[in-house]
Amino acid sequence: MRGRAAGLSLAFLLIALAGCAGTPPTGRPDAGYGASHAEQGRAAYYSDAYQGKQTASGERYDRNSLTAAHRSLPFGTRVNVTNLDNGRNVTVRINDRGPYTRGRIIDLSRRAAQQLGMIRSGTAPVRVTVVN
Repeated sequence: MRGRAAGLSLAFLLIALAGCAGTPPTGRPDAGYGASHAEQGRAAYYSDAYQGKQTASGERYDRNSLTAAHRSLPFGTRVNVTNLDNGRNVTVRINDRGPYTRGRIIDLSRRAAQQLGMIRSGTAPVRVTVVN
């Protein structure tokens, strides 16, 4: 009887743990965020001093790529960033962590910042929306 009870306990434990598995049902890196995931705040862009340095994803920063840093979105997630001052937008891929400055929600590559028209100001109010 004792062996059967232990076997049942183990079976229930395995079933419970299987329900906690962290793989999103779609297998996509942005699953759980979806197109409805949007946030507003300030964006800045990387200094040229970071050119060639390793990002949190292991890639090297390339100021001419359309990439960005976000605190929590999975690496590889594509987001649309809209400059709320002028309506310009760009789609970037998350490949780094940050920003860690209060009030900022995303750090952009230089090329992305140019497309948004924010090089002169250095920062801009933006809306960030996950792209499906």
